[in-house]
Amino acid sequence: MNHTKIKLFVFLAAGLGLLITPLLLQNFGNSWVRILDTSLLYVLLAVGLNMVVGYAGLLDLGYVAFFAVGAYLFGLLNSPHLTTAFPAIAAMYPHGIHTPILIALPLAAFVAGLFGILLGAPTLKLRGDYLAIVTLGFGEIIRVFLNNLDYPVNITNGPKGIAGIEPLSVFGIDFSQPFTIFGVTFEVVTLYYYLFLALVIVTIMISQRIQTSRVGRAWMAIREDEIAAKAMGINTRNMKLLAFGMGATFGGVSGTLFASFQGFISPESFSLQESIIIVAMVVLGGIGHLPGVVLGAVLLAALPEVLRHLAGPLQSVTGGRLDASILRQLLIALAMIVIMLLRPRGLWPSPEHGKSLQTTV
Repeated sequence: MNHTKIKLFVFLAAGLGLLITPLLLQNFGNSWVRILDTSLLYVLLAVGLNMVVGYAGLLDLGYVAFFAVGAYLFGLLNSPHLTTAFPAIAAMYPHGIHTPILIALPLAAFVAGLFGILLGAPTLKLRGDYLAIVTLGFGEIIRVFLNNLDYPVNITNGPKGIAGIEPLSVFGIDFSQPFTIFGVTFEVVTLYYYLFLALVIVTIMISQRIQTSRVGRAWMAIREDEIAAKAMGINTRNMKLLAFGMGATFGGVSGTLFASFQGFISPESFSLQESIIIVAMVVLGGIGHLPGVVLGAVLLAALPEVLRHLAGPLQSVTGGRLDASILRQLLIALAMIVIMLLRPRGLWPSPEHGKSLQTTV
């Protein structure tokens, strides 16, 4: 009973801390809350990728492509670009296209899921390094298309990107300006924080339910031994396609939120480096273990911004010979190497997975 009370107390304290933290940080400047917002976006991406990599054991290095699909879909539906580039659309929507988030979000999830199935279909017989190479190529193909679809028909505006993306409006709350209620002012970045937090909680709950469901157990069987899973009657083809599709769905949702939050998107935001960082979050936190994945995403998303404050003094120590951004990348790489040497299974690995490994040995 006491143990249950302690767990309940910790849960309530953590929930209260998540609710109060942005209100406290916004007093010290919006930049700190923006770090939290970015961290929550990466948590969404990492949890989605964990379905593919952690549960089904399919190494996906092109996950950022689904992030880009969601972002560009929302950007096109909530910016002046289409009405400017296409007179026919301008005639249909003289006041511009203003797609509500309750329509744009499911649409982005659906389209990104379709792209995930399209990626998974030709890779059903591939595993390991070969699958990683194919998915890597898929991510780069999407980025190249976004970079070049400005001629002869200007769809994505090419390397210039899409600007003027409208902020969200949820249940009458306009995310373009601070919101005050009961004398408490919520800055714009704080409003986005609470929206991102709500979606992260929903995503984690969905992922947890899937993990313990029949589908999740089938994915894990495929991860451990695909041939044995097939012999037990599991339709590995459909299960793999489902893993790619569901993982991509969360990537599309994250892209939608990212486009609205930034107000500007370009192909440079969806480079190969982003995919590698998302994979590193899953691996560093503890592959296949939701709490570990969340921890890895928060640490790797917040670490560059925290190290920004250390890179400046280190740059002055070196007499300015090293650039601050290079120092930050060096420190991040060193931190990742140290973590993987000390904790090869991740910062917070799955205890069940660890037991199965010990039993096998």
